[in-house]
Amino acid sequence: MSEPSRTIPAHLRRPARAAQSNASGRFEPCRRETVDDGWDIAEEEALLRTEVAIETPRKVISRNSSPDVHFDRSINPYRGCEHGCIYCFARPSHAFLGLSPGLDFETRLIARPDAAQVLRKELSAPGYRVAPIAIGTNTDPYQPIEHRFGAMRAVLEVLQAFAHPVTVVTKGALVERDIDILADMGRRGLAQVGMSVTTLDKELSRRMEPRAPTPARRLASISALAAAGCPVRLMAAPVIPGLTDHEIEAIVAAAANAGAGSAEWIMLRLPAEVSPLFKEWLARHYPNRAGKVMARVREMHRGKDYDTRWGHRMRGEGVYAQMIARRFDLATRRAGLTRKRAALRCDLFQVPGRARQLSLF
Repeated sequence: MSEPSRTIPAHLRRPARAAQSNASGRFEPCRRETVDDGWDIAEEEALLRTEVAIETPRKVISRNSSPDVHFDRSINPYRGCEHGCIYCFARPSHAFLGLSPGLDFETRLIARPDAAQVLRKELSAPGYRVAPIAIGTNTDPYQPIEHRFGAMRAVLEVLQAFAHPVTVVTKGALVERDIDILADMGRRGLAQVGMSVTTLDKELSRRMEPRAPTPARRLASISALAAAGCPVRLMAAPVIPGLTDHEIEAIVAAAANAGAGSAEWIMLRLPAEVSPLFKEWLARHYPNRAGKVMARVREMHRGKDYDTRWGHRMRGEGVYAQMIARRFDLATRRAGLTRKRAALRCDLFQVPGRARQLSLF
């Protein structure tokens, strides 16, 4: 898969970061531009350090009504993501913070260490009605700064105490730290983990997801979770035309061999600022494939880089999109994986210390 990278000026090189630029967010009145001032700065001196700000939210449960997803509520322990995946559809959310969806998204993060305490209050409210909470649907709860803050672990402890159903999506091997909680909840029908595997090519993954665990390490996490009793779902997302699409069958087979019980896929999405960032990345790392990749993307979205219509943005449309869907269906059947999501239990929910109200019917 490897192709030689184009030579770029030293002042633009960012070791272990995917974004090639840091343009201002779309809501900012001024634009920033990187300029070479003539100093020959060594690459290691240009290394961008991760900065973390603390946020104390009034609420942590976010609601949504999108028909394209399986959940109506979610929690994000962190804003921004140090994994730095170049294709991440959550990048534009950083613009709402006055930050760039580019390098800022990977390096200027927001942590919510008090999320668990706030969640406990929300779940204890008299009018709360239980339904599965999704975590990791925006930014990864097991990104590297979780080692320092432990916000995700604390949130899981609250959900376990309330017997509240949860689905987790991650690329992080740190999920194995919480196997004690996830296995207990999984065996009770309260938890499922989706492990994102985009490619089996270690070099491509390093360029595309610079601070995420290697593909082999993610497969090892699938094995560990499954062996402990927590249902695991392969998330083959995103499928990138002309770059990772040829790996569909191999990814599905590898995940099945590791212990995954189900699988789903999502096509590459390039909303708002993600499109120019992704095209910059392609131009640097895979210039000979850039034209083909973007031609396929536009083919699926009516000639545009992205189509926001419900029912289309996650899959695309047309012959190519139909072919990918068909291949994934065949691959999952061959591997013995189901496409159905495990139904999580809501009937076990109970506020600690409060007597459960029995139904009269």
